[in-house]
Amino acid sequence: MKAKKYVVNKYFVGVPKREDFDIVEEELSPLQDGEILVKAEYISVDPYLRAYNRFLKPPYDQFSYQVAIVIESKDLEYPVGTRVVSHEGWRDYAILKPRSTSLDKESRPVYKIPDLQGLPTSLSVGAVGMPGATAYFGFLELCRPRAGETLVVSGAAGAVGSLVGQIGKIHGLRVIGFAGSDDKVQWLTGELGFDHAYNYHTVDLASALKEAAPKGVDCYFDNVGGEFSSTVIQHMNEFGRVSCCGSISSYNADPLQSPKASILQPAIVFKQLKIEGFIVRRWQDRWPEAFEKLIQWIKSGKIVVQEHVTEGFENLYNAFVGMLAGENKGKAVVKI
Repeated sequence: MKAKKYVVNKYFVGVPKREDFDIVEEELSPLQDGEILVKAEYISVDPYLRAYNRFLKPPYDQFSYQVAIVIESKDLEYPVGTRVVSHEGWRDYAILKPRSTSLDKESRPVYKIPDLQGLPTSLSVGAVGMPGATAYFGFLELCRPRAGETLVVSGAAGAVGSLVGQIGKIHGLRVIGFAGSDDKVQWLTGELGFDHAYNYHTVDLASALKEAAPKGVDCYFDNVGGEFSSTVIQHMNEFGRVSCCGSISSYNADPLQSPKASILQPAIVFKQLKIEGFIVRRWQDRWPEAFEKLIQWIKSGKIVVQEHVTEGFENLYNAFVGMLAGENKGKAVVKI
């Protein structure tokens, strides 16, 4: 059987370009004992795909999470028809060895999708997948929220930020979100229940924070970095906590000419702030815990999930750069 995959052929300069990718066909080998052949159904596009480009040496296969269905199996634990999540990325067919203990598989987990209780399969690479675990652990473990506190979320209309804000509301916090369009702002306050939301393109950030958080900010979930985050951190209360998830504002910037931001040390020291970055694999063995809670919250209506679905393997690139440009509300995913 032949499989198609996207191969990154160079380091991205600015916004990734179509010519930065080659679509390659390869012949798949016959299955060996312990292997399964899967067909991709949904492939995730996320900001970290852009961030990791500068750390890898091209050419490399474009990785990302995907949910796929087993169409041939030589592993009794994964019969035909089983759906699995893997990190095989932008490819239509793949051979996986789910129970491999090889060290090179540590960053490429394979697991059966959780019992979604009737929810869409695509959520297993979204709200009940890596982005959901990112929101759950990155917020609850690092911010340690307490009812009555004030939470600010940047990139609040994205896959992770939209969940963080809603988890904050579940835990009794006052939630303020920032997003890139008036439509997203209306979605955050109207459908997701944020207390305040602002279009960061059209407001003065410091003035918005004084208006929405006159008593200061206790928790900040940071998806964007840059001067935006420096301003939020200056507005934080004593013993505030910052969970650093990403810095999408700088991903397309020249790493040799990174955007400059205000000096943070006085605020960090005198307000005794805790600022911690994380990679969600830190809690890999606890992901099922997050999935169980997220499914409960979605089923009960406490969390609203929205997906931005693009159809077609040939449109993976368009979905990727569209997500980086902020075209999505909620999770960006490609249906294969």
